[in-house]
Amino acid sequence: MGLKLSFLFAFSVGLACAADVNFNGKWDLLLLSANADKAWWLEVSGAGTPEIKGRFIGFPGGDLNDIKDLKIVDDELRFWFENSAGRREYFAKFTNGQLQGQMTGAGGPIPFTGYRAPVIRDHDDGTWLQAEPIRLFNGKDLAGWTGFGPAQELGWVVENGILKSTGKARNLVTTSKYWNYVLRVEYNVAQNSNSGIGLRGRYEVQILDDFGKPPQSHGNGALYSRIAPPVNASRKAGEWQTAEIRLVGRDVSITLNNKPLINKQKIEGLTAIAIDPFEGLPGVIELQGDHGAVEFRSIVLTPLYRPAAR
Repeated sequence: MGLKLSFLFAFSVGLACAADVNFNGKWDLLLLSANADKAWWLEVSGAGTPEIKGRFIGFPGGDLNDIKDLKIVDDELRFWFENSAGRREYFAKFTNGQLQGQMTGAGGPIPFTGYRAPVIRDHDDGTWLQAEPIRLFNGKDLAGWTGFGPAQELGWVVENGILKSTGKARNLVTTSKYWNYVLRVEYNVAQNSNSGIGLRGRYEVQILDDFGKPPQSHGNGALYSRIAPPVNASRKAGEWQTAEIRLVGRDVSITLNNKPLINKQKIEGLTAIAIDPFEGLPGVIELQGDHGAVEFRSIVLTPLYRPAAR
């Protein structure tokens, strides 16, 4: 009888571990609260083993954070973060191929649904051709753009052909969505200020006043919190700078002020600027306006396409 009970216990533990592996993978999280203005990202590895690990991008900041205390209890994934604003606890169940979860505590409750990050087969393999450029900013007004986010005022004006943020503005997003492209942006960031360019409303290229500082994953021209440039190519605050960004699938290349920084590196997932978690679909161009004063004078997007097979 003892052997039989031991076998049943071991069998039930084995089934639980087999179910736990369903949590493994990269997850794009759609927030289900009213007026949600962010998307989150979660990665789980080692579920079903004692070596479970995780990484998270979400409330309240946006850094890529290692999860220190990740566990699965009663088929539920659990973790938490705590800072001066309080403690936040996260719970998620695996249901019908998705995560159904909730954040509680400071800033909560916020329910969410997690979707497995899709396989994107497009790669920057040299086969892509350029279509006609699209001038996203016409130098006269905000045609083709709309405000997004919690700020009360739009906070953007167009003066003498220049698009200006007060520094406490809503983010701007295009009213059209795009997939693969080359994006060329001319910007001027104020002293001690920062901004960002959101690719497909998911991946942020950082804009920052950091002239003369060491390069890092939050620096000017970085893929925010994910890919650091090898050198600092920034100009001084108040000087016009030019970023050229090429995005094909998840492959990104970034040149800043004619200096190549990132070459066809893979983006692992969403960053802090993300508002749209559906990585397999076209998305908006996003300009961050709530982190300080910034100006733009040229924003040109050139779609990329593959020639039709004959």
